[in-house]
Amino acid sequence: MADDVPPPREIPVGWALVPVVALVGLLSTVLVVLPRWEPGFEGTGHLPLLAAAAVAAAVARGFGHRWSTLEASVVEAIRMAMPAILILLVIGMLMGTWLAGGIVPALIQWGLALLSPHWFLPTACAVCSIVSLVSGSSWSTAGTVGLAMIGIGGAMGIDPAMTAGAVVSGAYFGDKLSPMSDTTNLAPAMAGTDLFVHIRHQMLTTGPAWVIAMIGYTILGATLTPDADAASMGTIGQTIDANFHPGLLHLLPPVVVVLFVLRRQPALPVLLLGVVLGGVVAMLAEGATVGDTLNAAMSGYKATTGDPAVDELLSRGGMSSMGNTIFLVLCAMSFGGIMEGTGMLRSIAARLLKLARSTGSLIATTVLTALGMNIVSADQYISIVVPGRMFAPAYREQGLHPKNLSRALEDGGTITSPLVPWNTCGAFMAATLMVPTGAYFVYAFLNLVNPLISILYGVMGWTIEPAEPEPEVEEPSKSTSAP
Repeated sequence: MADDVPPPREIPVGWALVPVVALVGLLSTVLVVLPRWEPGFEGTGHLPLLAAAAVAAAVARGFGHRWSTLEASVVEAIRMAMPAILILLVIGMLMGTWLAGGIVPALIQWGLALLSPHWFLPTACAVCSIVSLVSGSSWSTAGTVGLAMIGIGGAMGIDPAMTAGAVVSGAYFGDKLSPMSDTTNLAPAMAGTDLFVHIRHQMLTTGPAWVIAMIGYTILGATLTPDADAASMGTIGQTIDANFHPGLLHLLPPVVVVLFVLRRQPALPVLLLGVVLGGVVAMLAEGATVGDTLNAAMSGYKATTGDPAVDELLSRGGMSSMGNTIFLVLCAMSFGGIMEGTGMLRSIAARLLKLARSTGSLIATTVLTALGMNIVSADQYISIVVPGRMFAPAYREQGLHPKNLSRALEDGGTITSPLVPWNTCGAFMAATLMVPTGAYFVYAFLNLVNPLISILYGVMGWTIEPAEPEPEVEEPSKSTSAP
């Protein structure tokens, strides 16, 4: 029939790598080369990602993929990212109302009184680790406790990139080990092992990485010379006290939100509740009008304390502040959706799998492939699902327990997702903590060390366990008696 269309052909790895090479070249040009050639130009990843998506679509079309299929792949990828986009919008509203309500200023003042600058970084990491471990959500942790830590650290004169790195490390420690975390459940499901077997096996790589991170933050804090001295921190505290009058009412929204998070309630409605409570406190405690509160939720809070340093610290937030980050997520999902929907990611993963000839190389390939999927697909779920499906037979063929695969997937996928600027996790952390991913990258010690420990364990054969022998089925004994 004339309407019959031949099925698309499989895209070989050489062609599948063309969009990846294009993406790397475009990002390098826009983010590195052009800013040096044109001082004042600040590149972003938006247009390179869209251009790379166009290259991927052209390659796919050349192998018979219809435009309707490509469009459907993009829409499906964006649909998967919609929960992240909604949470980003709500986090922007939360920051606006919590600033207008004096909640964040109150937390900053109390933090300045209770915490020492030299112990602040390990404390921030430890607190975020506990909250995320109990809640199972790195995003909720960053959007509540992490936001307060950024404010406190800023008032102390600590580099926000350092604080953000400590927050990200702590948030992803719990996200990776909590039985309530979605990725912690997804990885063993893909590998074919038990959830708690997976968590116990993860502790062998994540635990040492966390200890190393805490030592790093302790050393960094001990050698730190904060920009703010005791006098300036005292001035910030006095300015906050004079303009916001912190009291017990300011504790209500964060306490309620944290309690619901710890009870493992869904993040979106809990954060929305925090927005509402922040608005109520703004009107009751700070005398804000309904219009003022709505403007803060939409456009952010503009502080007018008279102290330029405090005004800069407290003027931020609002739903509209998340627009640039959401655009980045949409561009990244367009590229990742085409790469995933046309099978190009699977083609690349299959070629990488051929490089794994020993146990050590198999573990290293798994970790690096998951990292690569975070870069190419911009989604941590794809970084677990694609390698998990592709590599599971190889682990069985080498006689390895599937928990080795599930651990490697998280060591390379979950833990590295906030280190990629255009990944949904990296974009979220950068927008929520108000620090570029490239700035906090070097201070996210846990996220940097954990994959290296996993590869080291694989190469050395440490904690790599063989598959459990299948139980033998006894054959029924033949009867020798006469019938």
